[in-house]
Amino acid sequence: MKIAVLTIGNELMSGRTADANSSFLARETSLQGWSVEVMMSVEDNFAAISHRINFLLTLADVIICTGGLGPTADDITTEAIARALGLPLYQDEASLNHIKNIFMKRNLTWIENNTKQAMFPQGAEVIANPVGTAPGFALKTSGKWIFVIPGIPREAQSMFSTGVLPILQREFPQKEQYMVRQTIKTFGLTESAIDKTLADIDFAILGVSIGFYPVFPENHIVLVSRQMTDNAAREKLKLAQDEVYARLNKYIFTCGEETLEEIVANLLKEKKMTIAVAESCTGGLITNRLTDVPGSSEYMECAVVSYSNAAKITMLGVPAEVIEKNGAVSEETACLMAEGARKLAGTDLGLASTGIAGPSGGSENKPVGTVYLALSAADKTICRHHVYRWDRKRNKLIFSEAALHLLKNFLQGKG
Repeated sequence: MKIAVLTIGNELMSGRTADANSSFLARETSLQGWSVEVMMSVEDNFAAISHRINFLLTLADVIICTGGLGPTADDITTEAIARALGLPLYQDEASLNHIKNIFMKRNLTWIENNTKQAMFPQGAEVIANPVGTAPGFALKTSGKWIFVIPGIPREAQSMFSTGVLPILQREFPQKEQYMVRQTIKTFGLTESAIDKTLADIDFAILGVSIGFYPVFPENHIVLVSRQMTDNAAREKLKLAQDEVYARLNKYIFTCGEETLEEIVANLLKEKKMTIAVAESCTGGLITNRLTDVPGSSEYMECAVVSYSNAAKITMLGVPAEVIEKNGAVSEETACLMAEGARKLAGTDLGLASTGIAGPSGGSENKPVGTVYLALSAADKTICRHHVYRWDRKRNKLIFSEAALHLLKNFLQGKG
């Protein structure tokens, strides 16, 4: 089966918004063994959308469209596709009632233009939206299928899994085959370094395909095995996974879809430990990630963003002479920040960051990208020093990643 991906929106064509949906759809469909023939983007324009739809129908068996399903005047995808295929629109009452109920639950004022989100081309199969208001639809035309889902990545990803994929599997059944896959998440090696390290493994002989997916600052490896029996698929996958672990074990932090934040959260809950955070260069990013996990109140007590030296002194009790002698970006300051946070909150652990995110502020001894991360427990305080060479935004993100790895390793007895 050949698939075309069409992302729709003026914001994509102007560069204001990055297209995250094409890469997601290409990855997920290829994992099913299908081929993505072409990926295109188009503006919110009736003629342009109609032209692209008709063109893509000549190339592919399936078109997956994202975007343009909102209530505003420039959300024209549904009407444009109906026009392109010469189909009238109809109002789906179940979808309309669902949207109205969402507005009611969220105490939002109902505006009549939201009704357009419940309009579909005649003959369309509605695809429910479990995380947003706008439903999507599937439409069969001349033996080919068009799927339309929202452009918001979170909604598109959810609806592909729950709505699009089941229809594709129903309409395009493959040979009786069992597929299993495993995601291996790494931190500390570049994508090219991982590829080089695994270059001697013949995955084809093992009967497994491999994909590399950078999710900065992590790199994810996806192994997929397709065999005639479930046991055979799992055995092949296990052999490939063992080969990857033999070469990358020190850089692998999980096998599966669990995030680093979830791993840390589960460890803290399991050990019934509480934590306080003191952040300087990360500006609250570590705390944000720790509290992204539901139930974080079980372990997260408080956080201090002590950006200035004065805040480090007055709020965390770091002696002024320590900062004067060693600098705010130093092992000594980081350790005292972590200890100060732990004592201030009365927690089991204190985690701290201090560094230079850039683009200015560095020196020969402490270049931009320098960070000190410290973790304090009742019996000891440990510190890690790193130097990363990214821009400010990515430095902050990789600082927070390294801090969570420090915490994870400690909780696992590795630090």
